[in-house]
Amino acid sequence: MSSAQAVQFWDKIAPKYAADPIKDMESYELTLNKTRGYLQPSDKVLEIGAGTGSTALMLAGDCAHVLATDLSDKMLEVGRARAREEGIGNVSFETRSAEDLPEGPFEAILAHNILHLVEDLDLVLSRAFAALASGGHLVSKTFVKPKSGLHLEYRAMKIALPIMQFFGRAPFVAFHTREELEAAFRRAGFEIVESGHFPAGQERLYTVARKP
Repeated sequence: MSSAQAVQFWDKIAPKYAADPIKDMESYELTLNKTRGYLQPSDKVLEIGAGTGSTALMLAGDCAHVLATDLSDKMLEVGRARAREEGIGNVSFETRSAEDLPEGPFEAILAHNILHLVEDLDLVLSRAFAALASGGHLVSKTFVKPKSGLHLEYRAMKIALPIMQFFGRAPFVAFHTREELEAAFRRAGFEIVESGHFPAGQERLYTVARKP
């Protein structure tokens, strides 16, 4: 999928994406609370793949400023409207791909539910590393390939995904293992502070990586 096709795909689904409720609110809130533990009131934070800005808006009270970026401006329009409605003034929105990061330094970079959707993981991580302040954290939660068990949903997705992608109804998806993802963080220069499945058994890996 080309960059233009990716923008078109996410722009098209933006209204439905914004209207759909979060499927696993318990897991989402756990992720938010764990992430808050890595933020300071004075921090400048960058979120890549911010979508409609829900996470940025939820964490706005825990830092000085959040710059929420996404390649789909239609997604970000939803976030801008929500920020106005909720009177949140320390979140800004900018249309950028995950590969095109603004200059830092940022004390934290959030990459929730995005790293399995980028085609060049090494490039994204190297640019995130460059944009972080020394001692800053990259906080990620992303899909990884299941290691064992039947995982019927994953098997069904593997079968259906190429067909959906052919018709433009699904984006690029990478199937990294946990080990491959952690190795990519280290190649970029990061030290892994924390890595695990929260709640246990989930196929999404929560990882915190620090820039020395």
